[in-house]
Amino acid sequence: MDTRLQRVTHRALHALREAIYPTTCMMCDNRVQDDGGLCPACWSETPFLSGACCGLCGTPLPGADDGPARCDECLTLARPWDEGRAALAYAGVGRKMVLALKHGDRTELARGGARWIQRRARDVLTPQTLFVPVPIHRWRLLKRRYNQSALLARELATLNDAPFCPLALRRHRETPSQDHRSVADRYANIAGAISIGGGPDVRGAHVALVDDVMTSGATLTVCSDILRQAGAARITILLLARVAKDR
Repeated sequence: MDTRLQRVTHRALHALREAIYPTTCMMCDNRVQDDGGLCPACWSETPFLSGACCGLCGTPLPGADDGPARCDECLTLARPWDEGRAALAYAGVGRKMVLALKHGDRTELARGGARWIQRRARDVLTPQTLFVPVPIHRWRLLKRRYNQSALLARELATLNDAPFCPLALRRHRETPSQDHRSVADRYANIAGAISIGGGPDVRGAHVALVDDVMTSGATLTVCSDILRQAGAARITILLLARVAKDR
């Protein structure tokens, strides 16, 4: 088949696919050009994080982006990771997207979400970075059928042409939901529930610890402590969304 005929055939097949399976916005039924994209209306309502943000937890900060900064909480707490990046604020379309990915079987949202995370974290990621998801217990995995953090981590590893390590951490004890708990209760709830898994050796590695949303950071703290004890040299937390604190 010559090149011209190939192009014509490709365009015809693309037109047929669009007629049968039109490319729509990630969050609504409006038509968009690219798979995994947002329509203008949803884009304008999506709370992307940009400008001044805390370099450890990703929460937005007042003022201009004048370089690395810390929020009041990260100045007070000893975070066991080295830096953090978040793509969205957990509000509006950001909250809707996280809940759809986590509880609504919208696994395809991980692809677009991972692209936004990578864009925010491109200054700290390398092809040698190990992408590790926050684990969920096997009973929750059986009920939900997937780990949303693992979906994000896998997409990020693919985008970064880097290793995906889904078994690096293991949640060996089932814990109740962290929702609606105080900060102290969140830390107590997750304590002793996570251990190093059967994945690759993380000694001396740069680990990107991936989760869908951060509220207090209790789960990320436990995971980071375990990775640090296993020898990880550098830990970066990557978040789809950050629950913003009052500033």
